[in-house]
Amino acid sequence: MKKKDVALVLSSGGAKGFAHVGVINALERNGFNIHSVAGTSMGSLVGGLYATGELDDFVSFMEGVDFREMIKMIDITIGNKGLIKGDKVIAQLKELIPDRNIEDLKLPFCAIATDIVTGKEKIFTHGKLYDAIRASISIPTVFTPYVLDGHYYVDGGVLNPIPVNRVERRKYDIVVAVNVNANIPVEKKATTKKPGRKIPEQLKQLLEKIEGLIPQHSTDKIGLFNLTSKSLNLMINQISELTLKLDPPDIVIDLPTEAFGTFDFYKAAEIIESGDVVAEKAIKEYLRKT
Repeated sequence: MKKKDVALVLSSGGAKGFAHVGVINALERNGFNIHSVAGTSMGSLVGGLYATGELDDFVSFMEGVDFREMIKMIDITIGNKGLIKGDKVIAQLKELIPDRNIEDLKLPFCAIATDIVTGKEKIFTHGKLYDAIRASISIPTVFTPYVLDGHYYVDGGVLNPIPVNRVERRKYDIVVAVNVNANIPVEKKATTKKPGRKIPEQLKQLLEKIEGLIPQHSTDKIGLFNLTSKSLNLMINQISELTLKLDPPDIVIDLPTEAFGTFDFYKAAEIIESGDVVAEKAIKEYLRKT
């Protein structure tokens, strides 16, 4: 059973990070015991809430939220540091799952952020959980940097999108890394459920309004969110590949980076199911070899 004790690493990836929930479900269903978690960006959100023992409440909320409620959680700001403040999202999370100190969680957890001034990685192992999460999810140009104790933090994926080297690992733990930014082909049938709901007209209009806040000096059709997403994905893909080569985990669970978009938050159920499917395959392969 010691081979089933897991140190879990959850990558960045925006909405694609909902796949982490499916992976956790698959690990637990197959008898694995998650002992510790390290996460970056969306990985820090899922990992941190899992460490509270209340991840199911978050999942139920996200799968049930309608598009009008989703739009209400987006607090747009007009400035030169980002488009979304993120205060409403964190406030909603705190209402759903109360804040607490990281050191008081049910299992060891750390979140990764980037200090944009010093250019150094910040590893949150103590302090308020939502401070760590908010700092870690600050996608550059999308979310405003999170200011904490005089430091300006942006998304941890800028420096360490899959923090294999930061997870607490005991002698007999196996390291399971979930990479939702894998540069692999997308399978035609990635899920066993019906396709997710299409993006509604009101959400399209909102994104168009947000893009309209930024002056356009080009005639090409690449919008702000698309450009940001693709640029970050390219960077994160390269760093992730190098990280996994230098510090290979015992199990790597890959979700194709093109399977879903960084901002596909309205596809939570579909992405979770995809994570479950790819995790089940990887777990069976691991058990077959050991």
